[in-house]
Amino acid sequence: MKESYPGINPSIGEWKGQEITDFQEDLRIHVNAHISEKWFYTHMKSSHSSIPRIDMLNLLSKYAGYLNWDDFVFKNTDVVSAMATGRPPKNENRFFYLVPVMAFLIVLIFYGLFKLFNTREYRFCFYDADTREPIVNSKIEIRLVNEGESAVVYNLGSDGCFKLKTDQGKIKMVINAQYYQADTIVRILKKLDLEEMVCLHANDYALMIHYFSMMKVDDWEKRKNRLEAMIDDAAMIYQVVNEKEATGMVLYNKQEFIDKMTMPTGSLKNMEILGSRLRNEKIMVLRFRINEKRR
Repeated sequence: MKESYPGINPSIGEWKGQEITDFQEDLRIHVNAHISEKWFYTHMKSSHSSIPRIDMLNLLSKYAGYLNWDDFVFKNTDVVSAMATGRPPKNENRFFYLVPVMAFLIVLIFYGLFKLFNTREYRFCFYDADTREPIVNSKIEIRLVNEGESAVVYNLGSDGCFKLKTDQGKIKMVINAQYYQADTIVRILKKLDLEEMVCLHANDYALMIHYFSMMKVDDWEKRKNRLEAMIDDAAMIYQVVNEKEATGMVLYNKQEFIDKMTMPTGSLKNMEILGSRLRNEKIMVLRFRINEKRR
């Protein structure tokens, strides 16, 4: 009955009305048999009822998943004895409940030990692909991507490295750096090799714009032509503004940004590139700010 009607009262002695009707219908569907409401009240709801006939016991045993009453008795000796004597089943019957619980606890303990002994601390260090030198004191964001989970963000230390504790055999990192190309890196982790070197390629366009902002240039037309060639026509360029900790943002299109970069003014001195993205070897997205503390 619980399989057919999950919300039914677990105490048969408290069934009435619709519950009894549902029971009659379920018997008809599963074993093609019928019991009267009177029979139900006589044998199921009365504490002084007589034992039902063997044909009814066979029918109910079949409904419960057994061949007949004898099969039920054979497989549930303690339960039948308790029904006959009024005493609860022997303590040995608890074994059937304890075994699954103990098995689950054992599996849980072994799983915890497996995770504990397979967790390692790995050290990832970054270096420049061109100079082969470590990347130090640079702002690099590492987003660790796990399937089915939100990304976890790490920031590179001043020594150009970061540490990660994991029991995974493979990790996926999305790297975003100020003056380096964004990259997605997949690493197969080896238990005995706890230090990994990651190579990053410089973003020449981001570096060039940074240099443009600091250089004194006489030929503004030449600089304009270079920027025209470097920036995509549909580029979106953001200037991050932070005045008295009230962060804002200014959006430029390609022409507006080129005009700003080719005006003979010191307003762009110490431009800091926060991030960029390329499409077809041209800048598609650029984020920058003017570092006021260095001006």
